[in-house]
Amino acid sequence: MNFKLENLIRTNVKTLSPYSSARDEFSGTSSVFLDANENPFDNGVNRYPDPQQWSLKQRLSEIKGIAKENMVLGNGSDEVIDLLLRAFCEPKQDKVIICKPTYGMYQVAAQVNDLKICELELDANFQPNVEAILENNDAKLLFLCSPNNPTGNLIEKEILTELLDRFKGLIVLDEAYIDFAADASMEKELSKYPNLVILQTLSKAWGMAGIRLGMGFASIDIINVLNKIKPPYNINSLTQDKALELLKDKKCFEKEMELLLQEKRWMLEKLRSFTFVEKVFSSQANFILIRANDANALYDYLIEKGIVIRNRTTISQLKNCLRISIGTSDENQTLFKALKAFEKN
Repeated sequence: MNFKLENLIRTNVKTLSPYSSARDEFSGTSSVFLDANENPFDNGVNRYPDPQQWSLKQRLSEIKGIAKENMVLGNGSDEVIDLLLRAFCEPKQDKVIICKPTYGMYQVAAQVNDLKICELELDANFQPNVEAILENNDAKLLFLCSPNNPTGNLIEKEILTELLDRFKGLIVLDEAYIDFAADASMEKELSKYPNLVILQTLSKAWGMAGIRLGMGFASIDIINVLNKIKPPYNINSLTQDKALELLKDKKCFEKEMELLLQEKRWMLEKLRSFTFVEKVFSSQANFILIRANDANALYDYLIEKGIVIRNRTTISQLKNCLRISIGTSDENQTLFKALKAFEKN
């Protein structure tokens, strides 16, 4: 592997003296804090949060089996995506690769950072084209999503390992839905591949979309670069406390996962029974992609019934496709009844 992190870091980031907050300069316990210009009257949130979120990272380390020093936390995974682009990509000069159809925020974040974007199409099985990617080996970052949003499929491990061996830039592997795909994460490969960055989230399987907490896992060298430029207190106290509270209850997480997977199996079976559904795509996520004979008509009908799904028909390769999230049993039953009524119309 011909990978050198130093060759990827922006020059201004290399020479940057990072901001040092009051809580970076002092860690430990004390009874009097007069260093950060805070309001001294205790209301539960009058003090700045831990800028490195060590207690939360420790709990995540226990769950994920990844050292806390190999983590960066963000205000959603979107912040980690932005940090990666700002740390490694020079505006107007550097290029990133996006394999479509996929999560739209990669492109938006790249456009915001004024980067060149190489858009490549996934193949008929929604797998990356290795040779097309390697023809653009001058790109700084390659974004891949597995399970992919909105198609729901995993990227084949053989393809990932070949790209990790041959691509010269960073490979950002978004595993937002990985909890729904048993034993499919590339977490164990982090020590082997210094060019691998894994993104995960507490928004999906863990049910914490409202607190906006994303995770980035990578080598210590990459994490150090991201910590150098991240805002000093990017994860607030309320988010850290709520995450720690909910992460304690692993039994609840496992129960909800079991119910969601059970509901997904039921939904897959039911969706295949409708004549207006031309294809039901396999899914390793908590959603199902279908191709209907008229996606717009079906979407509009469900909206009238108070049911919101995602219309993906305008996306490349996904004409007449709709993405349906797995809900509670009652929600899924409501959807099924509405689909039965639509079929009779």
